Amino acid sequence: MAVKNIVETVRDTLAEEMRRNPRIVIVGEDVGPRGGVFRATQGLYDEFGPHRVIDSPLSESSIVAVGIGMALHGLRPVCEIQFADFIFPAMNQIVNEAALMRYRTNGAWTVPLVIRAPYGGGIGGGLYHSQSIEATFAHFPGLYVVTPGTPYDVKGLLRAALQAEDPVLFLENKKTYRLVKGEVPDEDYIVPIGQADVKRRGRDLSAFCYGLMLHECLKAADDLARDGIEVEVVDLRTIQPLDKAAILESVSRTSKALIVHEDNLSFGVGAEVAAIIAAEAFHDLDAPILRYGGPDVPGVPYSPPMQSFFMPDARRIAQAMRWLAEY
Repeated sequence: MAVKNIVETVRDTLAEEMRRNPRIVIVGEDVGPRGGVFRATQGLYDEFGPHRVIDSPLSESSIVAVGIGMALHGLRPVCEIQFADFIFPAMNQIVNEAALMRYRTNGAWTVPLVIRAPYGGGIGGGLYHSQSIEATFAHFPGLYVVTPGTPYDVKGLLRAALQAEDPVLFLENKKTYRLVKGEVPDEDYIVPIGQADVKRRGRDLSAFCYGLMLHECLKAADDLARDGIEVEVVDLRTIQPLDKAAILESVSRTSKALIVHEDNLSFGVGAEVAAIIAAEAFHDLDAPILRYGGPDVPGVPYSPPMQSFFMPDARRIAQAMRWLAEY
């Protein structure tokens, strides 16, 4: 057992799996000698060499296209998109090729491809280095979308992704890279894709979240606990597929639901979770379903005060929780 931050866990898990499976290769911008812009692949080039840790041109569409070709020919590529904001040039490759391959070939071909991308705001990155893309890509069946928020879940979900037969968009919240630390077992383990986790038990309301917002919700829940309000915090961990059973089970216990994500509020993950609850747990509810997210503006501003205005935080989440608890 070791205490690690999230970027260390990504790097160590990649190294462990590459030692175990010679078919795993890494492709991306600056992933080689430099070790990536966040140092998530630091040292891997020295250990595994240029044929398994491949520096690519600055072309996201070609990074993913090369990864698809590798996957179709027996390799297990890990394609790194340096910032999630720049994934959109690869949109066609991801949603029209990788995500559809098993369906269009009636199961004859699969694309065991992992696409890693750091996402989210709060680091002063401005419009082009702060976007949350999970809701956009969760719309496309055939593509898994995972968003681990703890080092333990990073290792377990990354190992699951590297063993999956279908493409996985593995989203890493960049603000949590060095901010969040936790215990990571030395032994091998898997966190199944599509399985949520209750990070804090409670009786008065359920808060559904993921990524950075998991930690903001836990802080808010601790604040409310001082007043005797017990919030259950459910880490979704996977956006596509959502763990519908865990969502409904939690709401059936607490009768109130808050969904928190840092992306723009409208048309986000929160809307889908709210629809599931409204359709299948309506009679368990004692209050309206409440969503809290970023404002509907084109991006996370660069200005520190405006960035703070955009990013949900524990204080404002606690206000939403308190309103719901007292409804």
